[in-house]
Amino acid sequence: MFTAALTHTVHTCSYANFAACFPTSAKYAPAVLNNVWRQIVGQVEDKAKREFEEILIEKDVVGGLNELERLVGTAKARREGGGEGMLPNEPPHMLPPQSLYLAHLAPYLSSTQSQLETELQSVQVDNEQLAKGVERQRDEVERLVGGLEAVIADLEGANGAMSDVVEGSELRKEAMEIDGEIGGRARGSRL
Repeated sequence: MFTAALTHTVHTCSYANFAACFPTSAKYAPAVLNNVWRQIVGQVEDKAKREFEEILIEKDVVGGLNELERLVGTAKARREGGGEGMLPNEPPHMLPPQSLYLAHLAPYLSSTQSQLETELQSVQVDNEQLAKGVERQRDEVERLVGGLEAVIADLEGANGAMSDVVEGSELRKEAMEIDGEIGGRARGSRL
């Protein structure tokens, strides 16, 4: 197809058209102008064919066309066989609105879902670490409360043992008198 198009294009640039562009050379040196025309047309044709071949190789056009042909064959087979992935036979304007907007939103919803799943996993990991930290703190608080309860029990035991000794003793009476004197002096100095 390319060769036919190129040949047609080159033939539209006939010697008569080329000579019309250079009337003086055509009148006085037609053989030279004819030779120049043949060289230009030949070079244009050769260069176009070479560049086309390079493009075919560089872009792997033949492989791409073969792949396209394979895909078209697969699509036809699916359509005829009613295989999976087949598009509905209904035209889009006949589909229900829910199908249409879900089809348009599917790529966005898919990317958003994967992003949310990633964030959820991150939050779950953070929550597990926080739960472990809270559990460690709870264990430490229980240990400290148990230690305080033991100290309070020791103090209550010591207080009970000392109350019998202290209530009737002289030491207690002296401490009460001193406290009364100090309290009286403090009240008198304020006045």
